[in-house]
Amino acid sequence: MAITILGGGLAGCEAAWQLVKRGTRVRLIEMKPERFSPAHESENLGELVCSNSFRSASLNSAAGLLKEEMRLMDSLIVTAARATSVPAGKALAVDRERFSRFITERISGNPLVTLERREITRIPHVEEGTVIVATGPLTSDSLADDIARSVGADGLSFYDAIAPIVEADSLDMNKLFSASRYEEGEGDYLNAPMDEETYRRFVDAVIWAQKVDPYPFEKIPHFEGCLPIEEIARRGPDTLAFGPMKPVGLIDPATGRRPYAVVQLRAENREKTLYNLVGFQTKMTHPEQEKMFRTIPGLESATFARLGSIHRNTYLDAPRLLDRFSRSTALPHVFFAGQITGVEGYIESAASGLIVGIMAGLCARGITPEPPPSSTAVGGLLKHTRDTTPKKYEPMNVNFGLMDAPPPGTTKKRKKEVLAAAAIAEIRKWIGRVDKLWEEEEGEKGAVVF
Repeated sequence: MAITILGGGLAGCEAAWQLVKRGTRVRLIEMKPERFSPAHESENLGELVCSNSFRSASLNSAAGLLKEEMRLMDSLIVTAARATSVPAGKALAVDRERFSRFITERISGNPLVTLERREITRIPHVEEGTVIVATGPLTSDSLADDIARSVGADGLSFYDAIAPIVEADSLDMNKLFSASRYEEGEGDYLNAPMDEETYRRFVDAVIWAQKVDPYPFEKIPHFEGCLPIEEIARRGPDTLAFGPMKPVGLIDPATGRRPYAVVQLRAENREKTLYNLVGFQTKMTHPEQEKMFRTIPGLESATFARLGSIHRNTYLDAPRLLDRFSRSTALPHVFFAGQITGVEGYIESAASGLIVGIMAGLCARGITPEPPPSSTAVGGLLKHTRDTTPKKYEPMNVNFGLMDAPPPGTTKKRKKEVLAAAAIAEIRKWIGRVDKLWEEEEGEKGAVVF
């Protein structure tokens, strides 16, 4: 029986490619051109709706490492990007029309693919076989309603307010202090203190910073509980100091006094390799955010694992609703891939589709695989979708903070080099085991064979 894939975006096409290249039949259902989302306009598969950049190609960046891991696993998306690339310095950028046409030709021309151009409004039943849902952040309302009913009414988020995240080892700890308000707990927050002059400059810069214009379908009223920091700042010169930057209950040990304002950073993971800028969701452009947030004491050399945003984004509360194979715990025949699982970005979405396609195919054959190890970029990214424990699960770009820590004694200067070398070695081993499994005539049902 063919595996059904819902959605012909990057994740869906990558999942389809990984299956058909291993001899598995695929039924790919894509609603275009019968119906277009508000952001899509091309009939082609793999359409890019925002930037034409897949970000850095360097192995010193997590995005570059992820692309190299995908290349080693014969990724359709990376192959298409390289074949249709345009000059972009150290980044991998593409001619978006040629890119989507390349993908469409490879998928629609494969004899193992049945491409159905129609809208689907419900998840196929178990009798129809294994299903991969890869419908992205603009999943149609009718299908989103069915997903919500199937996995739990509170299992989907629709408008997403995201605060920036920085890598811990890029912070200047000499300018920060650990404390919780009124000395509660054991100092769970890092605090960046500001005097009045620094605060005033920061507020002025936030107000005048360049903002992102939303798509028409994203023009929604702001909710008081998750206002962009620039909207708070516009309400008065001290509103940030009485809001997300309030210093109440905090004493700076360097001065023995309460700061005029403070930026709090909260650990994003158990290992405390990543920190969230509390309450700093924003519509500022990414270059403006990097410039602005590096004026915060201690963040002058910050490496941003994720920048802030407020946008339309339909995604699952994946750690609660999916197992380690990205399979629904409520509907065991259904897997989810791409941005709907809470990964953020083109290459991350495609990487999710690649791995989920492989795991769904193995599970459909009665073989229980192991996901790629978290010492790899793709393994760390997928671990985020199943092991994250904050109160509110949020989408994430790939970053080195999601991966296993380097060996003790590794210098900060060599950290990325060491992580990249280990990741490439591990992904070669992992895909080798996968290919060997696929060559087996049959696997013992339910057995862990890795």
